[in-house]
Amino acid sequence: MSEATHDLELLARALVALNRQGAVLREIGGLFAAAGHDLYLVGGSVRDAVLGRLNPDLDFTTDARPEIVQRIVRPWADALWDTGIAFGTIGVGKGDDRLEITTFRADSYDQVSRNPQVKYGDRLEDDLVRRDFTVNAMAVRITADGPGDFIDPLGGLTALRERILDTPSAPEVSFGDDPLRMLRAARFVSQLQFEVSDRVRRAITEMAPQLGRITVERVAVELDKLLLGVDPVAGLDLMVQTGMGDVVLPEIGGMQMAIDEHHQHKDVYQHSLTVLRQAMELEEQPDLVLRWAALLHDIGKPATRRHESDGGVSFHHHEVVGAKMVRKRMRALKYSKQMIDDVSQLVYLHLRFHGYGDGKWTDSAVRRYVADAGPLLPKLHKLVRADCTTRNKRRAARLQANYDQLETRIAELAAKEDLARVRPDLDGNEIMRLLDIPAGPQVGQAWNFLKELRLDRGPLDHDDAVAELLAWWNERNAEDEPGV
Repeated sequence: MSEATHDLELLARALVALNRQGAVLREIGGLFAAAGHDLYLVGGSVRDAVLGRLNPDLDFTTDARPEIVQRIVRPWADALWDTGIAFGTIGVGKGDDRLEITTFRADSYDQVSRNPQVKYGDRLEDDLVRRDFTVNAMAVRITADGPGDFIDPLGGLTALRERILDTPSAPEVSFGDDPLRMLRAARFVSQLQFEVSDRVRRAITEMAPQLGRITVERVAVELDKLLLGVDPVAGLDLMVQTGMGDVVLPEIGGMQMAIDEHHQHKDVYQHSLTVLRQAMELEEQPDLVLRWAALLHDIGKPATRRHESDGGVSFHHHEVVGAKMVRKRMRALKYSKQMIDDVSQLVYLHLRFHGYGDGKWTDSAVRRYVADAGPLLPKLHKLVRADCTTRNKRRAARLQANYDQLETRIAELAAKEDLARVRPDLDGNEIMRLLDIPAGPQVGQAWNFLKELRLDRGPLDHDDAVAELLAWWNERNAEDEPGV
């Protein structure tokens, strides 16, 4: 197929995608035409239309200033947002569609922060050249008749056909203006399965330290989008190999130095990428917590690596060290407490199954496994299975069979007792009544004793639970008596 024919097919696909949004495009195009202003669909919306996957979040640009945009759309819109008005953007809600309309921009940057000195432009071409990548610098004129002329002054269609990310201007200028664009390149590699141009790779490698200018909140958003992409491994590898990882997630690149104990992988880094891929294969839908845990599950290995006398390598307690490292890094990136707790707990628990052996755990051990995982148990199942990357087919089959057996035992116990919510057989009020004590630390200690008993022995009859509690209380008080 010739390049020209291929381009025509891409444009035809874009038209089909745009026509699915034809009603809203014709309506808003008519509003701006009646007011004497131009309106263009731009950026990721045009790119995604060419890729045949346009969604209801649509980006537009116009020569109208923000206050005029508000005046044009207010009678038509279901909702308006002006949170981005300082940057020339008005948000519009119309039915299920979410539109962002931004006045032509011709910004300049201070080369210190990533905040532009907002300057409105008068020409579409000036707006397009300031965008991050040429595949995001295409536009479609929108009129009362719907989609009109396709505008591509910077070769975005060619770049999209060749699946290449390149910058409209020199990458050094583009990344100097906004270093976050370097991390966006890795994100787009993951989401779109594109590659970066040679000059973009060189510029990122040289300028990666400038990511230090970006707020950690914005970095975290890009990392999440990267991890949720179609091919996060490719995006992560670009990040690590160009030095961006040293700035935003140094623990990942640090794993390249640690050979794993089985010598099955070049390094722990490659093993972790394999686990991430395998975890994704087990998902019902993209799972950010699982993907973070798969990526970070072995970050404690470099710090715990020991060379043994027999020539082997060990990483004792790397799951404990790794969980602490996860907490430290994710706190630095200002993730939510829930996200930090979930990912670090999965990292902490990922090795426990290997003590299961050939099904020799007691029911108590199985209960504790379930109780410690809590609502994360389905994710832990996937992480543990994904962590089996041995090339020894017999060993891999044995590990999977053992985990099948563990899941069967969990299901059998769950059929007999409430494993999802392991609680003592007596509540706090009954503990206070039976022991004749007020609310305070002693109640918590008694509650913990009963919970441990519940984990060891399963559910108890009420009378048995009372007897155990009283026996524990009497023995505890006897130990505290002087001379005993």
